[in-house]
Amino acid sequence: QVHLAESGGGWVQPGGSLNLTCEASGVDFSIYYMNWYRQAPGNEREWVAGFGWDGGETRYRTSVLGRFTISGDTAKNTVHLQMNSLKPEDTAIYYCKLVPQRGHDYWGQGIQVTVSS
Repeated sequence: QVHLAESGGGWVQPGGSLNLTCEASGVDFSIYYMNWYRQAPGNEREWVAGFGWDGGETRYRTSVLGRFTISGDTAKNTVHLQMNSLKPEDTAIYYCKLVPQRGHDYWGQGIQVTVSS
């Protein structure tokens, strides 16, 4: 049974940093991509960043480019999201999503990130 566990969230002042981690367990198949999404109150869930499992390709939504860095440890089925220069508009619940080479996607339970003074 696949389980995604997110950690590293919390409260931080504007300009601060947080490092989110998503660890996937129970994976006995090939991973294609691991992504981070977020959902702020009253908003739809939006894609934030993605990490390609085979070649380490990284992609970002425009609003986080230059501030967020996604990285992966394929041996540990883990992906990180280093978030710097955080802004109040980054406040949201952050979700990890695992995309397999075949089959359906898997989601984590989400973790709160709050940026305020």
